[in-house]
Amino acid sequence: MAHRAPTDLPFRSPYRHGFVRVAGCVPLTAVADPAANGRETAALVREGHEAGVALMTFPELGLSAYSIDDLFHQEALLDAVEAAIAALAEETRKLRPAFVVGAPLRGESRLYNCAVVIQGGRILGVVPKTYLPNYREYYERRWFASGLGVVGRTLKVAGQEAPFGTDLLFDIELFGRTAATFGIEICEDVWTPEPPSTFAAMAGAEVLLNLSASNIVIGKARERQLLCAGQSLRCQAAYVYSAAGPGESTTDNAWDGQAAVFELGAQLVETARFPTRSAFVAADVDILRLRQERRRTVTFGDAAASRPRDPFRRIAIAMEPPAGELDLARPLERFPFVPSDPARLAEECHEAYNIQVQGLAQRLKSTGLKKLVIGVSGGLDSTQALLVSAKVMDALGWPRSNILAWTMPGFATSEGTKSNAWRLMNALGVTGAELDIRPTAMTMFEGMGHPFAKGEPVHDVTFENVQAGLRTDYLFRLANQHGGLVVGTGDLSELALGWCTYGVGDHMSHYNPNGSVSKTLIQHLIRYVAGSGEVDAATSDVLLAVLASEISPELIPASHSGQTQSTEASIGPYALQDFNLHYLARYGFAPSRIAYLSHEAWGPHSSRPWPSEIPEKDRKTYDLPTIKGWLRLFLTRFFANQFKRSAVPNGPKISSGGALSPRGDWRMPSDARVDAWLTELEANTPDKP
Repeated sequence: MAHRAPTDLPFRSPYRHGFVRVAGCVPLTAVADPAANGRETAALVREGHEAGVALMTFPELGLSAYSIDDLFHQEALLDAVEAAIAALAEETRKLRPAFVVGAPLRGESRLYNCAVVIQGGRILGVVPKTYLPNYREYYERRWFASGLGVVGRTLKVAGQEAPFGTDLLFDIELFGRTAATFGIEICEDVWTPEPPSTFAAMAGAEVLLNLSASNIVIGKARERQLLCAGQSLRCQAAYVYSAAGPGESTTDNAWDGQAAVFELGAQLVETARFPTRSAFVAADVDILRLRQERRRTVTFGDAAASRPRDPFRRIAIAMEPPAGELDLARPLERFPFVPSDPARLAEECHEAYNIQVQGLAQRLKSTGLKKLVIGVSGGLDSTQALLVSAKVMDALGWPRSNILAWTMPGFATSEGTKSNAWRLMNALGVTGAELDIRPTAMTMFEGMGHPFAKGEPVHDVTFENVQAGLRTDYLFRLANQHGGLVVGTGDLSELALGWCTYGVGDHMSHYNPNGSVSKTLIQHLIRYVAGSGEVDAATSDVLLAVLASEISPELIPASHSGQTQSTEASIGPYALQDFNLHYLARYGFAPSRIAYLSHEAWGPHSSRPWPSEIPEKDRKTYDLPTIKGWLRLFLTRFFANQFKRSAVPNGPKISSGGALSPRGDWRMPSDARVDAWLTELEANTPDKP
């Protein structure tokens, strides 16, 4: 039965959420045997159908083999190629995937190196290669004509009349609408200054296919990766590459069978090179993300508008998506702000620290001040801000004693966190002091007539914010007194959720180096320093103690049972809320789509990699109802607390899309309503997957 809408599919189907599964294929080639190559191609298409693939790309001239030289001009070979195409179309008539195979085809008294698009038994289009190499080991002009200027034509292939030219784009239609548009180029085309795929992308193609032969020499695989990744980034597209592999003639060359899928500059998947049998790799391309990026990046549209519109012909390919559940076939970080790859994590931690240090150092120099004033609680955020402050003093060649740090115990401050604060201040060699805010708080409670002043255990928001506000008030006055600059400690995650005291509270400072750093990234930055060897054992020990502590504002005294105030019990696990923040603010995804991605990353079924530094006890999973509940709270708090984000201190942007400053990445009215987002979440996210 036809699926009338995406919601007819299971929640755990990538096709329901705007993904399209594509594959790069490397068949075992038989030199100059089109019938055998057609059978091998058909077998891979059947595998692709079973794996839920919609679009498959095969190597250049794969039906004949690339390495047959003057046999390209043999009529018997060319007749056999057309017979293989006819057999392929018939054999795959009832299979889902659209697939693109390479073939030498005759037309207009010429021979062309072509890509042939087949689906549902039909030959839907033929695209000739534009740029033919004639150097080193490639002598294609000896046999083939260029596709330059070949537009608006048709070609009879294997008994079918098909559109023919370099002006073809293909629309994959699911649920009665275009799910993805793809364009085609062949091997050398992408090595040129103006690849045909550039024009296809500007005309609307989100997926670009490259059928390649490309023999292998030392270092060439990396060259291909750079080209394909770069083209996918420039064109804001997915790029699927398939190169000739096992079975091609090794008379004078070797072939490594490299196939890969790229998206926006990142490689999603790649085959094992030098295979001994047929293989393919598949990935779910995020078409909605590509469309979002193109809309957001107005220069992409400007580039398309700056040149005459090519009269591309559009070929519709209607197909049914697979009916059942499918695991999402693409990399997906559990922590979007924290890569799981150790080398990349170390590199990004190094960059993050240097961005924070550069920002705070420049602000300090521009003020003419030489002292920093900071409150140190013994928690994550103030620890990170103090580490950055210490590096700033080192970078400027000033003594760390110029950092004036105060720990300010209140009514709920634990001995553990206060001890950690003192240990950290002593280990880093800053000027430490203690200022008890409780007497002043009691004076304020008395003046306000608050019940706590009369001994009543009323721990309301006023009770909390009096303490938070007093700490910041003292820091600003201490900065006045000592000629210093107040360093903010609040982070990006708290700002997104509104988990900060507005105005004279942890919301405000003279400069906040943590303002665009998520809570999950701060945890890893501290781990990075602790294990870097740049600090002594005493400092490393206290950093690890801070990481092991419960995340708490410590504003409400522990209960009679000894239970301390928990931030995550109130506003949700930061792992989930940082995930929600990333995909809402960076990409603008619908809430149901965020819930789907979160479930793929954090659900009990997930096998996504963990950053190696995450302790085993912290490697948690969350079911869909839990994910949906915390996302609902995130959306509600995110909209309700925009007024706090409309007035934040200066601070450096750390990651792309990872800042909520009204002067940078994020601008919205403070009175916007959340109803549409909550309605979408409830309508399209089931309580069970």
